[in-house]
Formats: sequence, structure tokens, C-alpha cells
Amino acid sequence: MKQIEATILGQSYRLVCTDEGEAALHAAVRAVDREMSLIHDAGRIKAREKIAVLAALNLASQKVEREQQAPPPAIEAPATEAGDGPADPAVEARIRSLIERIDSVLGEDGHLL
Repeated sequence: MKQIEATILGQSYRLVCTDEGEAALHAAVRAVDREMSLIHDAGRIKAREKIAVLAALNLASQKVEREQQAPPPAIEAPATEAGDGPADPAVEARIRSLIERIDSVLGEDGHLL
């Protein structure tokens, strides 16, 4: 496991990831920081927690739109091929790990940011 320092909307975070997942985590940090900065810079919302929730909703909405625009999988493709059927178990495990990490951080002080 590797520890990295990340800054999102001016706040530093210490994050843990696998060596293989470092590039993806950096990309995710950049996406979240960019989205939160856009919301913050618009000036209407000041609370970091609200900015974080709106950023998460925006990013999730973009992901859903991309998935809906993706061509449907070929009928003859086996269900085990990537992109077919349920999410990759490794991705699901990563998501569960991130949720657990978020829950543990929130448990420390009860605040998201």
C-alpha cells in the first residue's frame, strides 16, 4: 500500500492506495478538486460539505450519462467479458474499500470536510 498526499479545494488529505491504483487515485483527486472548485468559484455555495455533495452528484451524473450513451453489449458476448454484466469484482472491492475509509474518517470527527 502506498500513502499519498492530495489537496482538494485547498484541504490536504492523506490517502492510501495500491501501487497499481495510484494513477487512478490521482486522476480521481483531480476530477473531484476540479468539480468542487467549479462549484465553489461560482460563489453561491460556501459550505464545504454541500460543495462536496454537489460535486459527487455531478460526477455521478456524468458517469451515468456516459454509461447510458455507451453502446449496448453484444448479445453473443459471454457474461464474463469486461464491460458486460455486473461491475468487475475488483472495482466493487475498491469501492467498498473507499466507502469504509470514508466512514472511518467521518467517524473521527463527524464531518466530511
